[in-house]
Amino acid sequence: MGTNCESKYLMNKFFSKKLSIISFILIPIIFLWHPSWLGFLGVQPYWPLFWLLPWSMMNGSINGSIFGLFLGLILDSLTLDDSFTQIPGLILCGFLFGRIKLHSDNLVGHFRHGLICSFGSFLCGTFYFLQILFRNFSDSNYLMFIPSVKNILAEVFLTGFFAPFFCSQLLRMFKFSRRKL
Repeated sequence: MGTNCESKYLMNKFFSKKLSIISFILIPIIFLWHPSWLGFLGVQPYWPLFWLLPWSMMNGSINGSIFGLFLGLILDSLTLDDSFTQIPGLILCGFLFGRIKLHSDNLVGHFRHGLICSFGSFLCGTFYFLQILFRNFSDSNYLMFIPSVKNILAEVFLTGFFAPFFCSQLLRMFKFSRRKL
């Protein structure tokens, strides 16, 4: 009976210490799953920012930039089109998010997560759009890029809408995993 309690304790301790890594692994799964019921105008929220914001806030700019790079590499390896990258936007967001300090007021913190993730989604979407624009600069028909602007704005809205829930939960999980059991 004592060994069963000890094994549960060790298992809980292991999972609580590795919670951030386990949640990091879920990002590509959600990115590929692409749940349509969470979409708007055929666009999804920018999932990586939900993890990157709390991680960077807790661990600083350098770690945020490094994990932004890792997220970009993983997500770029999952996409079929290899000519455009998500890396610059995620590195910049990781750096900027790491400069933000944790706030003690929960209500303000929730809304702040939404605004910050909306800004990050706008940055990442704009970087990706600029890559497409520069690659197709020789095309004289710029009207074909108007749907891209609609997609960026829809993604910004959805990311800002869902960020207070996801970021707050992940921040709570990361704080819990830092505590000693």
